[in-house]
Parts: sequence; C-alpha cells; structure tokens
Amino acid sequence: MAIKQLSETLINQIAAGEVIERPASAAKELIENALDAGATRIEIATAGGGKTLLRVTDNGSGMGPDDLELAVRRHCTSKLDDNLLDIRTLGFRGEALPSIGSVARLTITSRPAGASHGAEIAVFGGKLQPVKPAAVNQGTVVEVRDLFFATPARLNFMKTERAEASAISDVVRRMAIAFPGVRFVLSGSDRTTLEFASTGDDRLARIAQVLGRDFRDNAIEIDAEREGARLTGFAGVPTFNRGNSLQQYAFVNGRPVQDKLIWSALRAAYAETIPQGRYPVAVLSLTVDPDVVDVNVHPAKSDVRFRDPGLVRGLIIGAIRQALAQGGDRASTTGASGLMRAFRPEPQRSNVNWTAAASPYRPMDFGSVSNGLAERPQAAFAEMATPSARAPMAEPELAAAPYPDRSHPLGAARAQLHENYIVAQTEDGLVIVDQHAAHERLVFEELRKGLNSRPIPAQALLIPEIVDLPEDDCDRLIGHSAEFSRLGLGIERFGPGAIAIRETPSMLGEMDAVGLVRQLADELAEWDTANGLASRLDYLAATMACHGSVRSGRRLRPEEMNALLRQMEATPGSGQCNHGRPTYIELKLSDIERLFGRS
Repeated sequence: MAIKQLSETLINQIAAGEVIERPASAAKELIENALDAGATRIEIATAGGGKTLLRVTDNGSGMGPDDLELAVRRHCTSKLDDNLLDIRTLGFRGEALPSIGSVARLTITSRPAGASHGAEIAVFGGKLQPVKPAAVNQGTVVEVRDLFFATPARLNFMKTERAEASAISDVVRRMAIAFPGVRFVLSGSDRTTLEFASTGDDRLARIAQVLGRDFRDNAIEIDAEREGARLTGFAGVPTFNRGNSLQQYAFVNGRPVQDKLIWSALRAAYAETIPQGRYPVAVLSLTVDPDVVDVNVHPAKSDVRFRDPGLVRGLIIGAIRQALAQGGDRASTTGASGLMRAFRPEPQRSNVNWTAAASPYRPMDFGSVSNGLAERPQAAFAEMATPSARAPMAEPELAAAPYPDRSHPLGAARAQLHENYIVAQTEDGLVIVDQHAAHERLVFEELRKGLNSRPIPAQALLIPEIVDLPEDDCDRLIGHSAEFSRLGLGIERFGPGAIAIRETPSMLGEMDAVGLVRQLADELAEWDTANGLASRLDYLAATMACHGSVRSGRRLRPEEMNALLRQMEATPGSGQCNHGRPTYIELKLSDIERLFGRS
C-alpha cells in the first residue's frame, strides 16, 4: 500500500479529535487563550449546550491582522520557546484554533491596544477566509458556531444539551477558582446567567462564590512547602463532606487538572476521618518548577506527570493532616444547620375544616364563662403571689464542685441527656457531645500514638512463607524492609524472584501475610509508598478504641464530663470519631434566639 501525505484539512480534523472532544473542550481552550492574553474580564455565551453557539469575549491584549492569520494555522503560537518542558502559560498547542476551525464555523475578531480598528478572520470547515477590517473593542471575540458540522459522526457521541451546558459550567468554575482576579460571566439561551465577580487576591472569597458560603465557614487554610514544591489552598473540616467528588479541585501551576495522584493523596490525608462513601471538599493549588512536571501527558492537558511523585504525595498528605490537626477539630456548621431544621416545628396537617370559633388563637369570650370559673385563675395567681399562702418550695441543691469555666472552646458541662449526650454551655452558645464517639476518638489517638512511638511487637512464623514476585517488586519491597520491620513485618530476600516472610504484627493475629505483601508490592509500584500495613494497624486500633471507650448509656459525673471536654480540646482530630461521624454539634446563641423569634 502506497504512503501518501494527508491533506491539511484532514490533519486538522484528526487533531480536533484529540483536543476538541466536546463543546466544553473548546470552551476550555478559548478561555485559556483569553487568560494568557492578560484578560481581566471574560464573557462566555452559549446556545444548544455549546453545539450551536460558543462565544468567548475578553479584554486582553488582542491581535493584529498578521497575528490573526497565523493564529488559525497549525503549529503557530506565541506561548512557547525552544524548550518544550519550560511551559509557563495555560496553553501552547498550536492546533487548538485550526482544529476548531476544521470542524466548525470559527470567527475571530480582535483589536490590539492602540489600533484604530480591529480585524476579523473566519474558518468554515477548514476553509480559510481572508482577513477583513472589523469594528470591535480592544480584546478578542472568538465565535464558534455549529460545532462538528463538518464531522457529523461526532455529533452522535454528544450528550444532551443540558449535560453539555453543565460541562461548560464546570470548566468556567474551575477557571474562576484558579484566577480570582478575573471576572467571569457565563450566559446564554440554554442557561441562567452565572457570574463570578473579581475578588482580587482574596481567593477564599472566590471559592465561596463557586462552592457556597458553607465552605468558607468550614475551610482550613493550607500552606506548606517541601523541596521546592509549594502547596496552598483550602480544605474542609472532616465533618464537612459530600457524597461525591465534584467539589474537589486541583491546580498545578495555575492549570486545572484531574490527576489520580493528587486525588489519591487527598483521600489518604482524610483516612480515618471521613466515612466510607463520603468525600472531602478541597481546593488545592500546587506550584512546582515547570521542569519537574510534564503537562503533555494528555492532549487536553488534564493529566500531569511529576518527576518525583512520592514528594508530591507526601507533601499533600502531610500538609493536609497538619492543617487538620491544628484547626480541623471544630464541628461543621452544617451540623448546626441540621439541628436548627430539626427544631423547627412541622406544619400540622388535618382534614378538619377550621373555623374562627375553633381556632386556638381566637380572643377569649369572657361573657360565655361563668363568674365562678372566671375568678378561679385570678385566685390562683393571688395565691401564688402571697408568700404565706403557698407551700414552701425546696431549694435546688448546689453542686459541691466549683462552677466550671465556660470560656473553654467546648464550654462547661451542664447536663447529660439519655446517658449518652453531654450538653455544655459556651460563652456564646451550647455544645452537644456524643460521649461514646468522642471518647472513642480519644482512645484511638492514644493507641495510634503508641504505635508510632515504638516498634510494633512481632510474632515469628514457625515456617516462613514464600511469596513469588517479579524481581522489580522484590527490589522495591526490600528497599522498604526497615519501615516494615518497625511495623512488625519481617521480610528478606529469598532468591532472585521471591520474598520470605519471617514475622508478622502480633496485633493482627492470624492473617493472610502473602496477600498483604502482594498488596504492598502493588502500592510501591503505583505510588512508591506502602500504606496498606499501616492502614490495617490503624483499623485494628480503631476497632479496639470502639470497644474500649465509654459506652452509650453510662451516667457520668460532672467532673467526668468536663474532663472529657478538656481532653477533646487537647486531642487533634477529636471533632469526628473513627468512622467519620461528628463527635459534637455547636449551636450559637444567635441561632437559639432565631429559633424563638428573638432576632
């Protein structure tokens, strides 16, 4: 079969298949170009989920006629020098605009600063139209109509208009979080207007615009650096979690990414604090030298590859855990919101036809009441008002212990309800504590501290177990043998492709040691870290803590309740139990007053 050169139009369509998967992909490329041009205001308009119309307007630096003609040709860019690894802009791929023009009706109108008028160029299905003058403000307007009209087969793979519009909204939200100083407006006939006003340097305010005010009230700031890599952002307290991962955002050098290494590290950082099936809410921004990260792994640059993945994973886990230990013990404000909703009375529904006479709020008709019945309440009040006429009342017994100080974060214990819930008074509200869940967390932290401070006792196997593994896996396992030995797992090399298991952690009792070693080998091959054994030991410690803590139904003395509160304040992670449930709920005095209509 003879080899032939493909036409320029077909080459652009092939590139479009890699870069432009759906309208949201085109929106991402155009917004990135606007940001790289220095825009401070970006307006996006759509119709038909972006398939009928996608227009991006910015106030960036703009382009002249010569630049416009080059912008729609392949392998032309202003964002890349000779070094392909030194990428400091969001986009650099020269085929984005020509790829869009090969499968849609593309029109670009632009005017640079200082120019008397603008210029316009169009590409319809790969056919280039000549440049012509146009009236436009400074900046650029890119209009994409009838996406994939030149490749109709691609339209069969598009989702509904609502789904495509939602994907574009997600792109805009991610860009808005990454660039808080830029104003974004998303509008169109197929959606309600979505606007994110500029917040300058206040990134948390922009995040609150995207994720809601609740995140701002439950966020912990993260700022850590290790070996030239810096991690900043905000993470939600463990009790502020969601049923999916849609509110997890990650950025590498300002670029939104969907990287499995980052998500795995985030999941590991919240281990033992969030229930199974729940996801933390977090916005993480990683800044590294461009030479140590490859953004060309995916055509759309949504995935990245790090030169040292272990460094990145360790930085994320360590930074989040340290932030949670310092400020993550407070209860989520959503718990108080749920408590407020529970306190609100439900409207009574009945089939009875109420009348004004039957209403409990009707004015009392004194004329229909006999004088004898009407006078009894007055006599009763008079009797209560006369000290000599009423029976002596028993004085309340005062506690022998001194009045507890309610200036502590969790206040002073006032009562125990149903032998399980401690009610404490703070300076500006009250706290309800689940005594079993709280003490369970305290016992777990003590057990884990003991595990981390000394080697785990090990039991020697009468007959060593041999595990056959690839030689590379054996080398990685032996490289971590000292770490495993501290955790009670003794391994050694047994020939070129086998590992001998000599000891196992005594805490785990009878176990599948071979399966554990294979799991550790897989983790080392994937992440260069082995947390499976430590996770098992932590799980065992959590189980022991659950059975060894204060049980529900036990009546506590006031000094015991206050001692539990003080210990919670001094223990990191005490805001949630080992299963991820909150250990206490705080209700502010203003919330209580609002319940009674006092404010």
